[in-house]
Parts: sequence; structure tokens; C-alpha cells
Amino acid sequence: MKAKVDQDLCIGAAICISIAPDVFELDNDGKSRVVDQTAGDEEMLREAVDSCPAQAITLVDDDGNQTYP
Repeated sequence: MKAKVDQDLCIGAAICISIAPDVFELDNDGKSRVVDQTAGDEEMLREAVDSCPAQAITLVDDDGNQTYP
């Protein structure tokens, strides 16, 4: 399971970074991006997805198919 951030939806609230700081960081545009897919477990990633106010984060499988939410 991998996290994916939709840059068009991201508003840079950075809640995901507070939940999973080793997985996410802000880029030069102030939007979240994934820096290490292996740094978080499924529970942590789901919490980041659920906490995103812009609903910009999804979880996908190895084939890129959305698995959560």
C-alpha cells in the first residue's frame, strides 16, 4: 500500500506531516509530497488520509488502484 498526494487538491495544511513526518514533506510550492513510502505503516497512512482537510491523499496498491478511501 502506497500513499499518493493529489497536488491539485493539496492546500498545504501539513496535517499529514504531523502524523507521518517520515512519509510526507512540503515541497517548494508548499504542498505535501511523499518522500518515503516505506516509513509509515497502514494505520498511520490511513490516519493521514482521514485527517487531510482537502481529501488530497489516497492509498493505492502496487498497480496504482485506489484502495482507501
